[in-house]
Amino acid sequence: MAHPADHPAYPVGLRLAGRRVVVLGGGQVAQRRLPGLVAAGADVLLVSPSATASVEAMADAGEIIWERRGYRPGDLADAWYALIATSDPEANTAASAEGEAHRVWCVRADDAEAATAWTPATGRSAGVTVAVLTRDTDRRDPRYTAAVRDAVVDGLSDGTLLAARRTARAEDTAPRVALVGGGPGDPDLITVRGRRLLAEADVVIADRLGPRDLLAELPPHVEVIDAAKIPYGRFMAQEAINAALVEHAEAGKRVVRLKGGDPFVFGRGMEEAQALAEAGIACTVVPGISSSISVPSAAGVPVTHRGVAHEFTVVSGHVAPGDPRSLVDWAALARLRGTLVVLMGVDKIGAIAEALVAHGRDPRTRVALVQEGTTAAQRRVDATLATVAETVRAEEVRPPAVIVIGEVVGVGPTA
Repeated sequence: MAHPADHPAYPVGLRLAGRRVVVLGGGQVAQRRLPGLVAAGADVLLVSPSATASVEAMADAGEIIWERRGYRPGDLADAWYALIATSDPEANTAASAEGEAHRVWCVRADDAEAATAWTPATGRSAGVTVAVLTRDTDRRDPRYTAAVRDAVVDGLSDGTLLAARRTARAEDTAPRVALVGGGPGDPDLITVRGRRLLAEADVVIADRLGPRDLLAELPPHVEVIDAAKIPYGRFMAQEAINAALVEHAEAGKRVVRLKGGDPFVFGRGMEEAQALAEAGIACTVVPGISSSISVPSAAGVPVTHRGVAHEFTVVSGHVAPGDPRSLVDWAALARLRGTLVVLMGVDKIGAIAEALVAHGRDPRTRVALVQEGTTAAQRRVDATLATVAETVRAEEVRPPAVIVIGEVVGVGPTA
């Protein structure tokens, strides 16, 4: 019989749903592996005198069965698969021998060479599971396999392995139109899914507030349309964007509408989704990190803080208080004790501050204006409600800027 070390491991996917899996030991190894076993639908029996708090919580929630004791012969008799990870080498050896006798595949956390199965370094992206094993004993360091896994998963996520991925899939299920929230501006703050869909696009309709640096990474064949330059004037711009989405989708193109922040936070994303639905075109919405939270955070301002603010309100400032088009109850906002975050309000901040003070907000309330947050050009300017209008003029604060009003402005280390 050939020695196992002379042959590579045979990769296989175990379908464990409804099947008994025994885990011996409730420490850090079990804590890392149990969520995957539970997600696979396995009937998990944990045998261990003690367990980490996270493992205990899984038992309390009924996700696993926990017998609070040490290993006993016979524990593996009805198992399909076992993870042996106790701190007792003798128990591990005995359990491994039992697994061999009952033909149960066993992973040994303490001795990989004595195991009959190895756990690969795994990762997931877009419905693909990546599992990495190595035959080379000199490279059996888990850090190496994890690095290989991460490289493949990153390639799937950012689209560099797109050609291979499309070839490998029997059916291309990528959405025809995706409304992607690009985050506050830093290209690293787009979601993994958003970046992958961007890499798969044939046409990208981009906002000026989106992560523009990502556009430079697109292949030459991708058509990039600047939404800010779509003709027909300001009033008709949204209708033109809707028409462009429909036109390119009906032409069989994969279209990404790349928006700043989140598509549904003052982004008119629902208008675009409705236009697509009326045309019979399905779309997927990829949430983005809203600038209302991320930009203050990047500037050292928490929108909530224990003992200071228990709530925060996000409001559009593009229509001034007193304008008949305004839907904002500024009097109610002035009475709130929490944080007020104003988007698109730089040119209206003087009127906004006056309205808040007129309705009872203390004129000494602190204000932070964060211009071009999360980008290399980010800067923060502080003021109060009484001084903010003049400060904006003196400091030449320009959009895009997020305005934070409240005592949280004075909390952070940079205050």
